[in-house]
Amino acid sequence: MNNNNENRLSRLKVTEKIGYGFGDLGFNLYWTTISSFLAAFYTDVFGLQAGVAATMFLVTKLVDAFTDPIMGAIADRTRTRFGKFRPYLLWAGLPMAGAAVLTFSTPEVEGTAKIVYAYATYTFMMLMYTVLSTPYSALSGVMTAQSQERTDLVSFRFIAAFTGMTIVNAFTLDLVDILGAGDEAKGWQLTMLCYGLTASLIFVVSFATTKERISPPPSQKTNPIDDIKDLTKNKPWIVLFCLALIIMMTITLRGGSSFYYFKYFVEREDLISTYLLWQGLAYAVGAASTPILTRFIEKTKLLMILMSIVGTLSIAFFFVPKDAIWLMFTFNILISLALGPKSPLTWSMYADTADYTEWQTGRRATAMTFSAATFSQKLGSAVGSAGMLWLLSIMGYVANQAQNNASQTGIIITQTIAPGIFALIAVIFIRFYDLSGNKLKTIQEELKIRSDKNGQ
Repeated sequence: MNNNNENRLSRLKVTEKIGYGFGDLGFNLYWTTISSFLAAFYTDVFGLQAGVAATMFLVTKLVDAFTDPIMGAIADRTRTRFGKFRPYLLWAGLPMAGAAVLTFSTPEVEGTAKIVYAYATYTFMMLMYTVLSTPYSALSGVMTAQSQERTDLVSFRFIAAFTGMTIVNAFTLDLVDILGAGDEAKGWQLTMLCYGLTASLIFVVSFATTKERISPPPSQKTNPIDDIKDLTKNKPWIVLFCLALIIMMTITLRGGSSFYYFKYFVEREDLISTYLLWQGLAYAVGAASTPILTRFIEKTKLLMILMSIVGTLSIAFFFVPKDAIWLMFTFNILISLALGPKSPLTWSMYADTADYTEWQTGRRATAMTFSAATFSQKLGSAVGSAGMLWLLSIMGYVANQAQNNASQTGIIITQTIAPGIFALIAVIFIRFYDLSGNKLKTIQEELKIRSDKNGQ
């Protein structure tokens, strides 16, 4: 790892920003497929009851509760000539692809055996996702310490992420039809094979184009328990943890319920891909605007404004009639534009909280900081998916049949009011985040002085 002290506040080349960001296109070949289609796959193709699938989404997070911080501790203590975090992009790509193919396969078994298979493969897939995503996320925290550069870097990441989201949402269902040739189960399996191999190549590119510049203080000796204790004393990080969980519930509810919304309420299944395509494009435009917006509006204020817009528009969306297609698309695009900057903002803020811990304690655990953040996102996604499926189950949802009035109402709520309420709750949490402005600038300057003294 390169530890020259003049590199800590380096400005990054555009090629490095693009290379790092490109990695999240690969991750979203998985993440968007999981968020947008896995619930529908389990209920309408794999054959699980909605309530069973809902419970599975939540129970598997108990495993993640342990694997995320464990992976963070392992990554922080990894030492290779390529750095701490980059090597995992090489090591874990193909195992992740295999896990995804197994998860989206439908075995010829019934009853309990089928449920066990779903639990085992989904858990394995999320474990491999953790092995890949935790070091990748932490990598953004050690490429540069400049706050604006971090915002730019993570903006490139989420432009690529939302591009991946757009690709998956626009083409997945068609790809399933083409590759399956009438066999939907086979189509999903082959689609995930294509996505997995493509993602593995993308991760190699990210590995080859990035560089780690920041490392823990040379004298640092800690154990994972100390790392976790440091996080519990880091108020800005705690706020972000709660915030990420809540906002991810907003995003997952919107994405996961779109399939049900258009198939059973609008009764225009042919519009699902187009609706999600415009959603992904709007997310990408929002993410791309982040570096510009943060030059005029401080990060926390910008987040409060954006989430207030998301909450208000989402609740208003509830009143759109089923035949007003143009109005549905308009609301979706506006909400997605407002949500787009959320990810670049919060992930750059996570890197700032890692600096805060180092400034506060003299110890640095970048991967642990991001692993707990990743867990928060996965928990939010799981709660969002589980809540949606539980609500549909309670209201009488039956797969591939006309829905009763209660079930249709539940579908509409999960697309509109529920995400809106969570967005407004997020606004409240943002008010408690205080790591910004002059305070953050002072921390960065003091850390630079310490680095110079240590010859790091």
